[in-house]
Amino acid sequence: MMDWVAILVESVRSAIGVPAAAYAISAVGLNLQFGYTGLLNFGHVGFMLVGAYGMAITVDLGGNLWIGVLVGIALAVLLGAIIGIPTLRLRADYLAIVTIAVGEILRLVVRSRFAAPLTKGIFGIQRFADDFFDLNPLPRGRYGIGDLRFDQRTAWVVIVGWALAVLVTLLVRRLMRSPWGRVIRAIREEEDATRSLGKNVFAYKMQSLMIGGAIGALAGAYLAIDQQNVSPDSYIPLLTFYAFTVVIMGGPGTLWGPVAGSILFWFLFEFLDEVMTGALRAGWFGDVLGATDIGPLRFALFGIGLMWLMAYRPAGLFGSREEMLIDER
Repeated sequence: MMDWVAILVESVRSAIGVPAAAYAISAVGLNLQFGYTGLLNFGHVGFMLVGAYGMAITVDLGGNLWIGVLVGIALAVLLGAIIGIPTLRLRADYLAIVTIAVGEILRLVVRSRFAAPLTKGIFGIQRFADDFFDLNPLPRGRYGIGDLRFDQRTAWVVIVGWALAVLVTLLVRRLMRSPWGRVIRAIREEEDATRSLGKNVFAYKMQSLMIGGAIGALAGAYLAIDQQNVSPDSYIPLLTFYAFTVVIMGGPGTLWGPVAGSILFWFLFEFLDEVMTGALRAGWFGDVLGATDIGPLRFALFGIGLMWLMAYRPAGLFGSREEMLIDER
């Protein structure tokens, strides 16, 4: 018999843990590009990669961790410019093709022998975030409620992560309530009409791609700090799928949708895994399913759920049709 209390505790732990905070930050940047501007960035993992590697390489070369974070963000802004200049004047699908290719190219470059003197190749870079953990003000112990507790290290990372998620969300809120944000929404709704009003659509789309990429780089750096490790094979296209799933679940073009979507995504992700693993141990599946089938089945269920969501709730679970309009309420 399954322990439902333990399953719920682990699911909530995952929903408020480090990966959930990291993907909330990443999804805020992707939401700015996709939800507010209508840019199909299928290579968001590439921005996370340059943010993480920019920071790790800076520290590995003897630099400061905080300077490294800024270097990673600056590299993401540069990457946005490199991607955007040849593609943003073309149809939206060209950007999708280019970005997914760039994300994979970057992964292959950082794991190559050519880049190994800087990136350490397939082995990656470790132990570069000690300065961050030295700032931890929490005494040794476990923090939380009941069985839902984190050790002092994890609790510190979780607190910082969700604080960053709130800060970048408030930044986007400020941007979208400005004249710049109104132009961005107008581009999403009707690009030609916006251009006819004398707005430089290319420049605005470039700015959105670069700002969203910088936020994605911050998420990549945060995740790397927690893991104290960057390795090329951690930055696969699946991470972009996760970020898009978070945005779609929360509601594209909504302010707090990425944060709520990340919490819900990681809750369901862990819940399905715990339930199916428990059911397998209890023999509910008989000989039909084995341990290796749990992972693919979980993704299949998520895929079916996303299909249902896009069909019946295209604005996301927490969005509304009004929130997809350009007019300020």
